[in-house]
Amino acid sequence: MIKTMEQVTTIADIRIHIKEAKREGKRIGFVPTMGFLHEGHLSLVKAAREMCDLVVMSIFVNPLQFGPNEDFERYPRSIERDSEMASSAGVDLLFTPDVNEMYPRPILTNVSVANVTAPLCGASRPGHFDGVATVVTKLFQIVQPDYAFFGQKDAQQVAVITQMVADLSMPIEIVPCPIVREADGLAMSSRNVYLSQEERTQALVLSESLQQAKKWLEEGMALGEVKDSVIQKISERPLASIDYVEVLRFPDLEPVTQEKTGQSIMIALAVYFGKTRLIDNLITEIR
Repeated sequence: MIKTMEQVTTIADIRIHIKEAKREGKRIGFVPTMGFLHEGHLSLVKAAREMCDLVVMSIFVNPLQFGPNEDFERYPRSIERDSEMASSAGVDLLFTPDVNEMYPRPILTNVSVANVTAPLCGASRPGHFDGVATVVTKLFQIVQPDYAFFGQKDAQQVAVITQMVADLSMPIEIVPCPIVREADGLAMSSRNVYLSQEERTQALVLSESLQQAKKWLEEGMALGEVKDSVIQKISERPLASIDYVEVLRFPDLEPVTQEKTGQSIMIALAVYFGKTRLIDNLITEIR
C-alpha cells in the first residue's frame, strides 16, 4: 500500500498528527527547510526515512533570519512544486505555515547562541543566527522530533543548532548530512537559480578552491598559506566578491592556534557572484 503524504498549514493540525504518532511510539524525523527544494534537501529526507517511522518536513521562509537588505521578498518559493517533490521523496507530513501562523503577533522572545555564531555568517549577517535559533526552537516545540536533519553546506548552522540543543537539554539528536553537489561540483542551493550563466560558471571556483586546499593541506602547507592561496584563487574570477574565507576549528569555530595532527578544521567560504551570496566549506583533519 502506497502511503499518501499529508500537508497541513496550522500548528493545531500538525500537533494532532504528532500526538497520534507519539501515541503509536513512532520515531519522528524532522527536516526543516525554507523550500524551493533540491537534491540536497531530498538527501535529508532519505536519511530521515532510513532512521525514522514518520518523516516530517517544514517549508517556511523565516523573516527573522533575513536582514533588512537581504532577499526575503525575492527568495524563491513554489509550494506546489515542493509538495510534489517532498511526496515523491518519502515525506509523510508536510508543514507549510505562513508568517501569520508562525508569528501571529510581534515576537518578543529571542533565542541567542553565543560564540559559535560570532564568526563567518554571524559576523557578516548580524542577527541571522538569532533568527535561525528562534525559529528552529519553535519548530522543535511544534514537531517534537526524535531526530532532526541538517545539511553540512551550512556547517555553522549545524554547529549553532547542535550547541543550542545541548545547552537547552532538548531530547533531539541532530543528524548532519553531507553536502550534495551538482555534477560539476557546485554545492546545491536554492539561491543558485539567481545566477546568470556566466556567474554560475565562475562560481565553480568555490568547490575547486576547496578541493585544491585539501591537496595543499595533505602536502603540508601551513593553514595561513592555504587561506591566502584560496583567496587568491577565488579573486582570479572577475565576478567574484569575497565576503569571507576563514579556517577555523570545527565544531567550536574557534581560531586554530596550534596546527595539531588529528585536529578537525573547517575551511569556510562566502562569496558574492553579482547579488547572489553563496557559501561552501570543507571539513577535514590536519595530518
